[in-house]
Amino acid sequence: MGLFGKKKNNTASNSVNNAFLKIKTSKDGAEYTFMLEGRLDTNTSPELKSKVDEVVDDAKKLVFDLEKLDYISSAGLRVLLGSAQAMEDKGEMVVRNITQPVRDIFDLTGFNLLFNIE
Repeated sequence: MGLFGKKKNNTASNSVNNAFLKIKTSKDGAEYTFMLEGRLDTNTSPELKSKVDEVVDDAKKLVFDLEKLDYISSAGLRVLLGSAQAMEDKGEMVVRNITQPVRDIFDLTGFNLLFNIE
C-alpha cells in the first residue's frame, strides 16, 4: 500500500499544481495577443476560446505567445485550429515562443505544418 499510496499522492499533487491556465491579453490596433501560462487542456480551453471569440470579429491578426505554456491537449489544439480557421479570410494567426513540450505535441500531431510559427 505504501508504494501505491505514495504514487497516488504525488500524482494528485502534480495535477493540482499544474491544472491551471493564465491568459494575458494585449491589443495593438487590430492585433490581439494572447500570452498563455500553464496548461491548455479540456478544463481550461473553453476560457481561451471564449476570449478569442470576443475579439475575432475585430481582429486582423491573432498572436498566441506560448512561452510559458507547459502543456497542450487535443482540446487546446482545437481552440488554436478554430482560431486559425476564423482568421483564414480576414487576416493571420501566429504562434510564438513555443516551449519544447508543446513543440513536441505540435510535431507529433502535424500542427507544426498548419500554423505560422515564429
